[in-house]
Amino acid sequence: MSAPIPLRRDFGASQLRGLAKKTKDGPQARRLLALAAIYDGATRTEAAMIGGVGLQIIRDWVLHFNERGPDGLLNGKSPGQPSKLNDVQRQAIARMIESGPIPAVHGVVRWRLIDLAQWIFEEFRIAIAKQTLSRELRAMGYRKLSARPRHYAQAAGAIEDFKKRMARPVASDFVEYAVIGLLQRIRPRAQAPAKMEIRASRSS
Repeated sequence: MSAPIPLRRDFGASQLRGLAKKTKDGPQARRLLALAAIYDGATRTEAAMIGGVGLQIIRDWVLHFNERGPDGLLNGKSPGQPSKLNDVQRQAIARMIESGPIPAVHGVVRWRLIDLAQWIFEEFRIAIAKQTLSRELRAMGYRKLSARPRHYAQAAGAIEDFKKRMARPVASDFVEYAVIGLLQRIRPRAQAPAKMEIRASRSS
């Protein structure tokens, strides 16, 4: 049986227990207390019982602690899955977004996530989910917009001309007549006097 790996000498049991009290990371505190017990002379089996782990995990903690100190006992973040798209493919997607779809070729008048995902599969043979593509586009600086699609036969400047016509000032005479008509509709009318009905009394 091989001898256990010794702990580094620039720390002690009291230091590790002090760090365990200050840290807000529960797993790190548990590991610090297990290694503090080793500094106090406990066996690796006893340290494993304190940490609630096996001997191999204790050995890994010792290696990480000797290499990086208390920071080596923190949980590292998982790198996650690598991106499905490379830089060349991202540049091609950016060019396709900027140029816009061709209705006769792509069958749409504006890009949706599902349309771009279909184009990516046809172009690069990469199946990508809408959520994943959305994250990729946000990382590239694009945001999801719900713009009204423009008709391919729309005349240039038609919308601007319509806005200018609607923004013209209304004639003052028309406004005056409209106000007078409105007042006449809401002015209370004089009530006609109630009709008097005279009935002849019947003779008894």
